[in-house]
Amino acid sequence: MTTPQPLLMDCDTGVDDALALLYLALSPDVDLRAVTTVGGNTAARQAAVNTLQVLELVGRTDIPVAAGADRTLKGSLPHYATHVHGDNGIGNVQLPAPTAPVADTDAVDLIIETARQADGALSLLATAPLTNLALALRREPRLPELVRHLTVMGGAVHHPGNITPLAEANIGNDPEAAALVLAADWDLTIVPLDVTMRENLTTATQRDLLAHGSPACVFAARALDVYFDFHEEVALPFRGSACHDPLAAAIAAGHVVPRLAPRLHVDVETGDGPARGALVADTRALYLSYPERADATARVVLETDGRFPGQLVERLRTSTPAADTASPATSTRTTRTTRTNGGTAA
Repeated sequence: MTTPQPLLMDCDTGVDDALALLYLALSPDVDLRAVTTVGGNTAARQAAVNTLQVLELVGRTDIPVAAGADRTLKGSLPHYATHVHGDNGIGNVQLPAPTAPVADTDAVDLIIETARQADGALSLLATAPLTNLALALRREPRLPELVRHLTVMGGAVHHPGNITPLAEANIGNDPEAAALVLAADWDLTIVPLDVTMRENLTTATQRDLLAHGSPACVFAARALDVYFDFHEEVALPFRGSACHDPLAAAIAAGHVVPRLAPRLHVDVETGDGPARGALVADTRALYLSYPERADATARVVLETDGRFPGQLVERLRTSTPAADTASPATSTRTTRTTRTNGGTAA
């Protein structure tokens, strides 16, 4: 029998992070060792509470959850994406208070300690600004040697950004942290908007989840309402959404094999001009089918088959249905103010 893959997820639990958490927690071949949170879609502490609530939907109160950085490396607060993920970060769905507490330990310490305990087998998945990982690198410069692989959901290569014309939220909300992390000597995979915006959740996704009736599926379907509202208004020509963090989770777990993922040299623009926060990937060998290059620093996923949302639904439908299919949660739809100078947060 194959040993489940140990994995730590660093996130800013919004709607898509929550779906990714459920996906991983329900995957029998993944050993979700810990979750750490950072300020991004919502505040780090709120994200930690959201995480505990979401994991409790599938009975995973055993997973330690630690809150981390609320400010960027330069000391500024991120612009919380309540216009995308709702006031509480999880689509304004009201879940019961978690029975498990937020861990007393700091997120950075939990990342380092979990890596040390896994003897080189731990995979890291980052679906949020990279502040926690940057701080962990400063505290333990050998961290890339201690982990098996790092997967980052972030950036845009040929696709436009989603918080500026060039910058994606997870990279753009703390460019200095992203530059530090992406320059380290990891075995690194980047999952950018180029693929996550083309794997779409739709109203059919919601119907399939509601039909199952488990607490996890009902929560997911209801949380998608606010997420769909935003995408339909500013990003997509239909009611639905991108599938940012769940796709990155599936790639990290080896469940989705990209169609195209060349190894490229990547960097992050940290200047104060209009390109601040942009992921700079050297794709000049596009028409040569991306031959291997000595200065490559990351595998960058540029194409998937578009079928992952179906896999996500099937995985969530393995969650245990409630004896009474009445909702485990309530949701509040709010009137949102559209931000004309921003986009979706990943």
